[in-house]
Amino acid sequence: MLSTTKVSTAASSTADFPALTGDHWIESLRDGTRVLVRPLRESDRTREEEFIRRLSPQAKRYRFLGSFKEPGKSLLDQLMHVDYTHDMAFVALAHDNGHLREVGISRYSATGDGKQCECAVTVADDWCHRGLAVLLMRHLIDVARKNRFTRMFSIDDATNEPMRELASFLGFQCESHPDDPRTVIHSLPL
Repeated sequence: MLSTTKVSTAASSTADFPALTGDHWIESLRDGTRVLVRPLRESDRTREEEFIRRLSPQAKRYRFLGSFKEPGKSLLDQLMHVDYTHDMAFVALAHDNGHLREVGISRYSATGDGKQCECAVTVADDWCHRGLAVLLMRHLIDVARKNRFTRMFSIDDATNEPMRELASFLGFQCESHPDDPRTVIHSLPL
């Protein structure tokens, strides 16, 4: 079971995310570990880059449906673009040897029709199996509903068993991608 504490941030931080002023949560995971969850900020760019670099090759392939050694500037620019309505991201942070480290992220981006959003969730390899992906997705689904999206979906590698299990647990339906037999589409009516 998840434990959530809502905490208001200082007013000076509102410049980082003006559309969602003031909220972050201290969450307890299944193993009792606590993480800070909040909307992604532009000031998280270095953390996001380090997070991606630390992912295993398989985690990168599952997340980006491809492989690369280093995230390029254009990829980081795209990932850091969050307007808190059409594009949303929640980051999970934990203390690691005196530093605040990104250990997970969930995000969505609106499709062209503005009624649907494509989502993704990624958890650091050493933070898997603690319930963090479920926690991050629940925040994302809640905001997508508040922003009146009608459907959330994810396009995933057909061999991505952790995503299949997560999607099923959260109520997503799975179907084969009509144009690519190597991928599946997980879909959730909102």
